[in-house]
Amino acid sequence: MKVVILGIESSCDDTSAAILKDGVVLSNVIASQKVHEAYGGVVPELASRAHQQNIIPVVDQAIRRAGVTPEEINAVAFTRGPGLLGSLLVGTSFAKGFAIARGIPMIEVNHLQAHILANFIKEPGAENRHPGFPFLTLLVSGGNSQLIVVRDYLDMEIIGQTIDDAAGEAYDKCAKVMGLGYPGGPVIDRLAQEGDPARFAFGKPAIPGLDYSFSGLKTSFLYFVRDELKKDPEFIAHNLNDLCASLQKTIVDILMAKLKKAARQTGIKQIAIGGGVSANSGLQKAVREEAARSGWEVFIPRLGFSLDNAGMVAVTGYYKYLASQFVGLEAPADARMKI
Repeated sequence: MKVVILGIESSCDDTSAAILKDGVVLSNVIASQKVHEAYGGVVPELASRAHQQNIIPVVDQAIRRAGVTPEEINAVAFTRGPGLLGSLLVGTSFAKGFAIARGIPMIEVNHLQAHILANFIKEPGAENRHPGFPFLTLLVSGGNSQLIVVRDYLDMEIIGQTIDDAAGEAYDKCAKVMGLGYPGGPVIDRLAQEGDPARFAFGKPAIPGLDYSFSGLKTSFLYFVRDELKKDPEFIAHNLNDLCASLQKTIVDILMAKLKKAARQTGIKQIAIGGGVSANSGLQKAVREEAARSGWEVFIPRLGFSLDNAGMVAVTGYYKYLASQFVGLEAPADARMKI
């Protein structure tokens, strides 16, 4: 019997649906929301309204592009959390309605776990490299910075995490200080490639163990720029590329220091990165350079599967389907869901 999974992702501001058949993603449709750019961040109420408008056409396109019929779908996997509650409610409610209409089971998916299992997505005609167990994951996004030991598809342990802000949030907040708009991470990454990463120095936290902290970096950057603007009102414009390059180097250095420490402590050389910030060119370069020095084998999902998408939800749902891990209609959205 072939297993066909419909995946639904609506944790933040992207509405996505995917169809997976026997572990292979046949379609992965994403509708992004541009409305938040004017506000410098995601507005939860606007996000949930956009999800309501997008969810039906996105699911319809995913089914059509995959070349399957609704009758062939064996289960619906949905992001239950973590994320914005209003956004999660749209995806959760749609999944319940679809499951009732088709008489099929529901599978709850943790958004963070899905980012990790994005490394197991298979595509028709692609190379499809996957890590072996156990492997170590650096999960970095707008809301999370975590180090996770993955012992099996559904067996994961957090060994380090941010005690305050996430790396992605540091990117976005510092971008706002420089007037770069939202989302700031990709803009900083692009400008950093033309700048001098050694030009400016910003504060790095001294946090014991494997935990992260980025609030101090944000404060250091803010105060530095504020003081320089007093001397030169055009300081940002005159030094934008170097500011971005120096900021990016600091964030990557912080992330890499704990990743290298975790690899040494665990003895694991299979290293994966996931989450939206894993698409950052500076981080990818640093991971690959360290891999060459330390003998790591590195796994990074391609861009379409690094950012929020339903393909990662569907592949997580597939492994939970094989393990018969289903939920009932009473399962609520959970904005603070933990791995």
